[in-house]
Amino acid sequence: MKKLWLFLSVSITVLMLNACTLGVNSSEDSITIFSERHYDTDQMLFDLFTEQTGIEVNVIDGNADQLINRLENEGEDTSADVLIIADAGRLHRAKSRDLLQPVESDTLFNNIPSNYRDADNYWFGLTKRARVLVYHPDRVDASELSTYEALTDTQFEGRIVTRTSTNIYNQSLMASFIEIMGEEAAKNFATGLVNNFARTPSGNDRDQAKAVVQGIADIAIMNTYYIGRMMNSSDSFEQEVADTVEVFFPNQETTGTHVNISAAGVTKHASNLEGAIQFIEFLSGEEAQSSFANANFEYPVNEAVEVHELLSSWGEFKAQDINLSVLGENSYQATIIMDEVGWE
Repeated sequence: MKKLWLFLSVSITVLMLNACTLGVNSSEDSITIFSERHYDTDQMLFDLFTEQTGIEVNVIDGNADQLINRLENEGEDTSADVLIIADAGRLHRAKSRDLLQPVESDTLFNNIPSNYRDADNYWFGLTKRARVLVYHPDRVDASELSTYEALTDTQFEGRIVTRTSTNIYNQSLMASFIEIMGEEAAKNFATGLVNNFARTPSGNDRDQAKAVVQGIADIAIMNTYYIGRMMNSSDSFEQEVADTVEVFFPNQETTGTHVNISAAGVTKHASNLEGAIQFIEFLSGEEAQSSFANANFEYPVNEAVEVHELLSSWGEFKAQDINLSVLGENSYQATIIMDEVGWE
């Protein structure tokens, strides 16, 4: 019996050591991504990264809040090496909860302009999308449009649609106004905009463009890449909508059009730090950036990469000259203002 126990003890010890060894090897040969993005293009890029480096990419999908909460709950035991979120504001939330770590990388510093990465290097932009005015050309002349602020004029009463105040894209838009205009002017803007809504805010960005074509409104505030995706949709009505509406970049003579980003950060407890950094560097390179631009109609953050021809057809535009870290820093105050003015 003693010999049996001795044999079992030794066997268990060997198995535990082998498991630890396998864990180390798997950590070096793979990374795990918590990603809010859900596009075929992304998976193709992950596969290409594996092909080029031998590092397997495991992907766990979810919405931003789910992934951030999971990362926080798992703590040191998390499997995540990289967090990818489709908004700078929520990346700031992850940073403020001490879920990310700063990264020093000449490759990332060279590939990504400073205003599209965290001021302390906790996250790095991957793609850009502009929040623009989309209008029906039969009911709006482009000469009538100028700035976001002008949308509060009485001539636009009952003519504007956008998403709810709970939508992170609108919260980040308001956060940028707080940074540029100050809180009082931002609140005045929000008050005037709400007064000119054609309906109670509802639906996603695609639904805003559809409302314009359906005659519910004349102007929608929405992100550029949805137009490209609708043009290439299997839904014939979405194609019709995208072909009908026109795109206008506001504030070109003043503060610039609002831009937001998808971005990635290395988690605080990443088990494969080197692989995680290498992965984000790969996504910032010209090959990956070109794929983002061509397949998903997003603007590349890497300025060496050309934009998709559809986006080029809309012309170049001036973006707001702010570091996108402020979108997260001002997001709480933005939500307070939107609630105070009755933006549902």
